[in-house]
Amino acid sequence: MYCVIPSMDAIGGEVSHGAASISAGEERSYWRWSKNDFFPEPSFRNWGAYRAALSRTGPRLRDRLLHRSTDAAELLALPRRSEHGLRRCLTWWDLAWLGFGSVVGTGIFVITGQEARFAAGPAIPLSYAAAGLSALLSSFVYAEFASDVPSAGGSFSYLRIELGDFLAYLAAANILLEALVGAAGLARSWTSYFATLLGREPDSLRIHAPALAAGFDLLDPIAVVVLIACSSVAIFGTRGTSTLNWITSLLSAAVIGFIIVAGFTHADPDNLTPFFPNGAKGVFEAAAVVYWAYTGFDMVATMAEETRNPARDVPLGLVGSMSAITVVYCVMALVLVMMQRFDQLDPNAAYAVAFAATGMKWAKYLVALGALKGMTTGLLVGALGQGRYTTQIARAHMIPPYFALVHPKTGTPVYATLLVTISSACIAFFSSLDVLATVSSISTLFIFALVALALLVRRYYNREVTPRANLFKLVFFLAVIVASSIGVSAYWNSNPKGWIGYAITLPLWFLSTLGLAVFVPQQRAPKVWGVPLVPWLPSLSIATNLFLMGSLGYEAFVRFGICTALMLVYYVLVGLHATYDAAREDDDDTEAVKVEACSSEYVM
Repeated sequence: MYCVIPSMDAIGGEVSHGAASISAGEERSYWRWSKNDFFPEPSFRNWGAYRAALSRTGPRLRDRLLHRSTDAAELLALPRRSEHGLRRCLTWWDLAWLGFGSVVGTGIFVITGQEARFAAGPAIPLSYAAAGLSALLSSFVYAEFASDVPSAGGSFSYLRIELGDFLAYLAAANILLEALVGAAGLARSWTSYFATLLGREPDSLRIHAPALAAGFDLLDPIAVVVLIACSSVAIFGTRGTSTLNWITSLLSAAVIGFIIVAGFTHADPDNLTPFFPNGAKGVFEAAAVVYWAYTGFDMVATMAEETRNPARDVPLGLVGSMSAITVVYCVMALVLVMMQRFDQLDPNAAYAVAFAATGMKWAKYLVALGALKGMTTGLLVGALGQGRYTTQIARAHMIPPYFALVHPKTGTPVYATLLVTISSACIAFFSSLDVLATVSSISTLFIFALVALALLVRRYYNREVTPRANLFKLVFFLAVIVASSIGVSAYWNSNPKGWIGYAITLPLWFLSTLGLAVFVPQQRAPKVWGVPLVPWLPSLSIATNLFLMGSLGYEAFVRFGICTALMLVYYVLVGLHATYDAAREDDDDTEAVKVEACSSEYVM
C-alpha cells in the first residue's frame, strides 16, 4: 500500500478548503490589521531580529538562488495560508469567455490607432499577426503548466517550481507591475472613449496640470472610479463575475461584427498606401507594443485553482480563445487602416473617430459603447486574475501574507484585489497611455520568455533522476538558445546593412534547439495536455518574445531597468528574509499535507 498525493482537480478543491481552513476554536475575524498579519516571520519580530537577518543576507541569498519549490508545495501547502479556499466553480465555457473578455477591449480599442499612426502604418495587421503568433505560442506553454499545476499563481508558481525563488521573485514583481500598469492604461482609455460617447474630445474629461511633466500632466479621476467599481464586482464572487462577463461579452461580439462589416463597406484600398511607411522595423516596434493587447490570456491560467477540471478546461479555454482572438484582431486592424489614412487616425479613440470621418457619425457612438463594454469586462476579468496572482505571491511571503487571505463568505481574495486596485488607481490618475503601454509590454514579454524557458526545464530536468552530464548539456543548449535569440534581436535593432549577424545567430538558435532535441532525453511527460513539437515551439516562443522585447524603444528599457532595480532593493531588504523564513515553514506544511492526504480516502 502506498500514498498518492492527490491533484487539485482530482479532489475538486476539497484539500484546498480543508487544508486552508482553521479550526473553529482558532477562527479569527477576516477584517483584522496587525503587525503580525503583515510580518509574521521571525526576521521581522523586532529590530534586533531584523538586523540579525540583514547580517545573514549573503548566505540567505545563496539559499534562495538554489531553492526550487514543488508541485505539492504550490498546490497543497501554500493555499493553507489563505485560511479559506478559493471556490471551484468555473468550466471551460467560463474560461473561454474570461479569455475573450480580458483580451478583447484591452488592446484593440486602445492602442491600435496609436501604433498604426506612429509606427506600423497600414501594416498594423502584420504587427498583430506577429504579436499573436508569439502570444499563441505562450498560450500553449501556459496551458501545459496550468494543466499540471492548477495554481492561482499562474506563471509565478511555474517559475518558482522550475527556475527557483529568485527568478520567480523577479517574475512576481513584473507580474504585479504588469497588472498595475495594464489596469491603469485600460482605465484611462475608458475615459477617452466615454468622452467620445458624449461627443467631446478624448482628453476633455481629464484635468490638465501644467506643473507636472509631459505624459503625467493629464489627471484622470474617472479612471479611478471605473477601477474601483470593477474591482468591487470581482470582490463579491467569481461565479457571478464570470456569468456577468460572458453575457455582456456577447455585446462586444456584436459590436466587433458591426465594425468588420460596416468598416469594410467604407473601406478605401488607397488608404493602404504606403503600406510600410516606417519599414519592417516599424511593424515589429508596433508588434512589441500591441502585444499588450494579448496579455489578458494569462489571467485564464490564474483561474485554474477555481476551475472544476483544470486539466481539460484550461487548455480548451486558453488555446481556443487565443486562436480566435488573433484572427479577430488582424481583421479589425485591417478595417481601421482601410477606413482612414494612418496619419489621420486618432491615437486615443481610433475606431470611433474613423467611423465619424467616413460620414457615419452615429456609428462612433455604437463603437464607443462597445469599446467601453469591452474595456469594462477587461478590467473586470483583470481584477479577478490580478487578485489571484497577488494571492499566491503573498502566500509565498514575497509580499506580506496579509494579502493572501481569502474571505470566508465570498471565496475571493479581497485584500489582494484591493491592493492592486488602489495602486492601479494611483497610476491611472497621473500616467498617459503611451508611457503605460511600453512598460506593460516589456514586463509581459520578459515573463512569457521565462515561462517558456521553465517549460523546457520541466520537460528535460528532474532533480531526482537526471544525470549530471545531461544537466550540463541542458544548461549549455538553453544558454545558447537564449543568447542567440538575444543576438537576433540586437542585430535587427542595430540597423545593420549586412546579413552576417543573422548567418551566425539563426543557425546557432536552430542547432542549439536541435541539440536539445537529439542529445538530451526528456525526463517528464505532461500529465494530461502537452505542448506539441517540444523543444521547437517553446524555443521559438523564447526567441519571439525576446525579439519583440528588443523591438521596444530605449526609454522602455530604462523604465524597466529602474523598476527592476527598485524590485531588487525590496527583495534584499524584505522579500529575501520573508521567503527564507517561510521556506522553513513550507517544508513542514508540505509534509503535514502529505500525511493528511495519506490518511484520507486517497490511500491506494
